[in-house]
Amino acid sequence: MLQLPPGRPEDEVTSREELVAFIARLRDDFVERGEQWENATLDRFLDALTAWIDSSPSWYRNFDQEMPLNGDWTLFARALSAAVVYE
Repeated sequence: MLQLPPGRPEDEVTSREELVAFIARLRDDFVERGEQWENATLDRFLDALTAWIDSSPSWYRNFDQEMPLNGDWTLFARALSAAVVYE
């Protein structure tokens, strides 16, 4: 099984307010270093977001974690974070 690195910010998102702050930090990161993002245009970002959400059950399986049945704030934060690099 794959191991998640400790201290991943998206794993700390448990509320709407924390999700808002997380998205704001993603935007700040894009402003500072967007040219380094794999998916640095909105269309590529949204394509990656769609693909990651679609394949997220496999991500959870690979990391020996239980997929949230109805989604949650952490799931969405992980999806947004994954869209930065997901191909």
